[in-house]
Amino acid sequence: MSFDLGCFGRDGHGYLDRMIPSLPPLPPLPGENDEFMYRPGGRSIIAVLSDEHQQLTELSAELARTARPPQELADVVTAAVSRHLSSEEQYLYPTVKALLPDGAKLSEREIERDTQILKQLALLETLPRDSAAFTELAEAIDTDLHHHREACAADIFPGLRELATEVELIRLGNRIEVAQEAAPTRPHPDAPTSPPWNKITDPALGIVDKIRDVMAGRTTYPEDLPTK
Repeated sequence: MSFDLGCFGRDGHGYLDRMIPSLPPLPPLPGENDEFMYRPGGRSIIAVLSDEHQQLTELSAELARTARPPQELADVVTAAVSRHLSSEEQYLYPTVKALLPDGAKLSEREIERDTQILKQLALLETLPRDSAAFTELAEAIDTDLHHHREACAADIFPGLRELATEVELIRLGNRIEVAQEAAPTRPHPDAPTSPPWNKITDPALGIVDKIRDVMAGRTTYPEDLPTK
């Protein structure tokens, strides 16, 4: 089976025989036929996700260690993690399955962790922020997010660097960022976790979530948190 990503590799012929799945064909861009000169704009999927892992673990650590944390912080952690996991399930894990020798096993492990985190976030929304149960659950979420960050850094990203081209990684990074803009901002642990269904359901859930966010005046982006 072959997949047309619309990009070129370094196989000596200008084309990449092995293509990453689950990405739509892209129109040719200026300079794309020159494999040594063409470079799309944007950041690689590894750079995008690594930065997000850093930000998310900092936010989750703050949530876990703060006595009666502000509602805005709890909302932002929930929204940011929900967007992040949605985009990974749409683009990171299908790529991991296609490229890495143990990609199916790694992806299943991380999707199971994703589902667990989403269930924890859904429960967290129901608990008083000054309760011991809230603190305990926030600590568990923080632990799981740190494990997820470490697993990606150790088990997934090195393989992607070795087996995917820079062009592929950047185009995947662009898709991750686009997917997050349409992604849910609330946990939906029972939603589909694999393409093509999650690429249909997640944007639909995202629309509903954003309407609810506006009506509730809910803060969902880290940059909108009050400065200390």
